[in-house]
Amino acid sequence: MPHADWTHLTEDQQLALSREALRRAAETLADHAEVLAAEMDQGTLADRGGPDALRLFAAVIRATNRDAFGPVGRA
Repeated sequence: MPHADWTHLTEDQQLALSREALRRAAETLADHAEVLAAEMDQGTLADRGGPDALRLFAAVIRATNRDAFGPVGRA
């Protein structure tokens, strides 16, 4: 199957792909925040009050992502 150019996709397809990319990016940020918090908890990184803030950041990203974009396929 040949590589599809973005401009050849329908608007619905572009919207679905964009939403999925944003959802994955938000989840990646949240996952990295969780990893950093765990590293601070274990003493690998200096803890300057960050683990709780990172966990809050991860929760906010996930909640915002869930509310803003909804599941894929409902574009």
